[in-house]
Amino acid sequence: MSDRTLIVITGPTGVGKTAAAIEVARLVGSDIINADSRQVYRQLPIGTAAPTAQEQAMAHHHFVGTKDITEPYSAAHFESDVMALLPRLWLQSDRVVMCGGSMLYVDAVCRGIDVMPDVDPLVRRAVKEQYRAQGLEALQEELRVKDPDYYGVADLKNPARVLHAVELCRQTGRPYSSLRTGQAKIRPFDVVKVCLNVERDELYDRINRRVNHMVAAGLEDEARAVYPLRHLNALNTVGYKELFACFDGVMERSVAIERIKKNTRVYAKKQLTWHKKDDTIHWCRPDEIVTVLQSLGVL
Repeated sequence: MSDRTLIVITGPTGVGKTAAAIEVARLVGSDIINADSRQVYRQLPIGTAAPTAQEQAMAHHHFVGTKDITEPYSAAHFESDVMALLPRLWLQSDRVVMCGGSMLYVDAVCRGIDVMPDVDPLVRRAVKEQYRAQGLEALQEELRVKDPDYYGVADLKNPARVLHAVELCRQTGRPYSSLRTGQAKIRPFDVVKVCLNVERDELYDRINRRVNHMVAAGLEDEARAVYPLRHLNALNTVGYKELFACFDGVMERSVAIERIKKNTRVYAKKQLTWHKKDDTIHWCRPDEIVTVLQSLGVL
């Protein structure tokens, strides 16, 4: 066992991760590493429910509002940035808190991710042009032919995942799955993962109320400000896609808001499904996290 421990607080969107992370961070004297793939963008504080200025004053957060939406950023970038930051944070405390619901970002730090070849811009452009011209189905079929193994396990309804896999198949001339080792990297610290959860009705009520709060706080103005850049991957996310459809005149405002709630609930269910496959996770309600960490000997 290591003398250093990374305390990972994750869970479905809207469950109360930020408040729990602040409580734990203050107890152990740690900063908080933000592991939310969209909160990293400075133009999206409302729609991503980024920690407020008051919350950040209670515990310093890293990777909140540090990138422009035009800057490419990925789980691989996040892994590299966190591993570079941790030596400085260990000087403050031998227990560091990481908080977020982006599953790939959490895994990137806890397990590491495979280093993939760079994709030639011409290859990427060709794949995107085919996607726009022929739709997702054509690329799904190409993936089925070139990499049946990954096709069998991939989230085929996720354009970003499908396009990325096809790009690498074309770039390397090999199946994307052959580039994924699936082997965890050895980390010089222990990892304790806690997934927060509540009863489904309570979680869905939290999500619905949070969306109402976002709208009242100015989500529509925030979405309008980035609307000209709606083609960016950073904006291919719940809250913005629905409002863009409203701005395009293909969806009523009230329908868009209800669709945001529904799609957020669907995403929360996906997060829980992902975490249930991880047998290293400890589960608890948000108000039980201190007790659970004490029982694990972390606090």
